[in-house]
Amino acid sequence: MNSSAASAGIFARLKAAMFYEPPEEDLDRPRGKLSDNLPAFCPSVCHTIAPIPMKQISQKGFTLVEIMIVVVIIGMLAAMAIPGFQKVRLASQDKAVLNNARQLAAAADQYMMENGATFVGYNQLVGATNYVKSINLVAAESYPDGYTQGMAITISGVAGSRTITYGL
Repeated sequence: MNSSAASAGIFARLKAAMFYEPPEEDLDRPRGKLSDNLPAFCPSVCHTIAPIPMKQISQKGFTLVEIMIVVVIIGMLAAMAIPGFQKVRLASQDKAVLNNARQLAAAADQYMMENGATFVGYNQLVGATNYVKSINLVAAESYPDGYTQGMAITISGVAGSRTITYGL
């Protein structure tokens, strides 16, 4: 037998094995390995062929798109939160300055009643032995040097740009 006739015979047997249909009486029989269903003339190569398993791709970490989406969401939250935080900070500074002005006005009123004066200086109101022990600056504000009876107290330079008035 020449090589082309031998290869044709092998291909014919392989084709017959690939399209092999068992007889009807074998249809109810439980199936085993692939080699159990192959005809006897199939070469030994036919029943040793096994499907090649696909390579498992493990996903560890995050993709660039997922990270970019998270960064965008955090940016949007920050864009909404920062103006709100600044408003709260300004309001708390204004309340602290207003509280200092209220303490100075009460101290000035008490000094003027006790001494019968209509004007009092800042140094006479604030100090360790005076009416107000200390004034804590909260926003680099500047308080007036003196207070006149019946006049409002104006604190300027609150956070560099705002002015707050207390009284009358």
